[in-house]
Amino acid sequence: MEAHASAPQALPSPAKRLAITITVMAATLMQVLDSTIANVALPHMQASLGATQESIAWVLTSYIIAVAIATPVTGWLESRFGRRELFTASVIGFTVASAACGLAPTLETMVAARILQGVFGAFIGPLTQAAMLDSYPKEKHAQALTIWGMGVMIAPIMGPVLGGWLTDQWNWRWVFFINVPFGIVTAIACWVLLSSARLQKTALDITGFILISMMLVGFQLMLDRGTHLDWFESTEIIIECAIFVIGLWMYIVHSATTAHPLIPLGLFRDRNFMVANLFMFLASGVSIAGSALMAPMLQTLLGYDAYGAGLLVAPRGAAMMLSMLLAGILAKHVDGRIMIGFGLALIAISQMMMAGFDLDMGSGPIIWSGVIQGLGTGFVVLSLNLLAFATLAPHLRTEGAALYSLSRNIGSSVAISVLSALLARNVQVSHSDLSAHVTASSLPFVTPAVIEKLGAQGADLLRLIDSEVNRQALMIAYIDDYWLMGWAVVVLLPFVLLMRSAKPQPGAEPPPMME
Repeated sequence: MEAHASAPQALPSPAKRLAITITVMAATLMQVLDSTIANVALPHMQASLGATQESIAWVLTSYIIAVAIATPVTGWLESRFGRRELFTASVIGFTVASAACGLAPTLETMVAARILQGVFGAFIGPLTQAAMLDSYPKEKHAQALTIWGMGVMIAPIMGPVLGGWLTDQWNWRWVFFINVPFGIVTAIACWVLLSSARLQKTALDITGFILISMMLVGFQLMLDRGTHLDWFESTEIIIECAIFVIGLWMYIVHSATTAHPLIPLGLFRDRNFMVANLFMFLASGVSIAGSALMAPMLQTLLGYDAYGAGLLVAPRGAAMMLSMLLAGILAKHVDGRIMIGFGLALIAISQMMMAGFDLDMGSGPIIWSGVIQGLGTGFVVLSLNLLAFATLAPHLRTEGAALYSLSRNIGSSVAISVLSALLARNVQVSHSDLSAHVTASSLPFVTPAVIEKLGAQGADLLRLIDSEVNRQALMIAYIDDYWLMGWAVVVLLPFVLLMRSAKPQPGAEPPPMME
């Protein structure tokens, strides 16, 4: 599905470039926020829609699966209909689907609306990245990708804060209604400001699309439902894993033997781009999964409400924004690989700090570890964006951005599923270990005779002891997850050497630009 650009077009004026930037980033923020903003509202949705704890999870799962399936066809749709048309239609569709989510009377309606939201939202991220690159001259690509990166990485972190505030102030439906006014204005601005990217029309690789959809659906369902169904003890999980493996194997064979595969093979030949995808897979996993772990830990173990927990993780987003701005300035003078290595070191340090959390700590360790992680993530993400697209052919940008977005989404899904499963397992292990030390010798007053004499108060005492053991076990399980993320980052560090420095090539053909 390789689409080739025609003759280069003129760059937009500085004023128009600013207007395009504000417009496309507004669309991106709206779409990325919705990947996490609904998380804190799930309990309220469950009560309102009459859903079970397991079925309400489909509000999140349906969105993630829809995004994963639709993302790879972004480049083909752009080549068929043009960037302006596809971008505007995506924003309109996302806005309408958001309104439908807010009005949903039943769980079935909500899931259907979330699927539509995911399909239309999938196109927004790749189109935004391509539009930003095509609107800025090559020497200002660092600036463009700084702006884009701040949006896609900070929005998921800030989503729970905004979602908690909207739910507390009004109700959960406003988590979706908030998109409507912004969507209307953004759609109009998209149509007025953007021009269609003139790309050669190509046929859709239908077989490739079916195979990659089968692979992604099997993979996402396996990840999302594995923890609830005890993984490979469940026939359903075995079937979903088989669907994933068969789909992946058949897609690899198909891509190697067809003339125009769904994902152009040129992307896989670019070493920088592929290594950057590996880094983004892990970086997004640590960042977004870390945020997903932190909020419930603060609420369950440390007594914060949803809004208070959101405020405690907000400094991480501010630090990330600061470091991305700094990385954008340094990009012209410092090798991107050095900044990635420095950023990964900061992330590893922050995870080790989190592994020192305890039940009696104040807000200081939470804030400072978050700030250090935010600083590191900003350096990594901005530098990755620059190195990933520095050597990529201009006509592959939209499809490259789609695959890059897919790596980010799958990375966060994998990390959340793996860490949640380990959390559940380690709670049981730690509970068993701690309970073994609750004996008559360690607690002389906890003996059958004493408990029997105390009567009802004795039963209450046992419940209090068990509750404290549960708290301690859960804290240990969180610490184990933070250790794992820290060591995963350390292991990734040497792979920085596989990337090449992003230096402008003398006399290189300028990329196709928007009018």
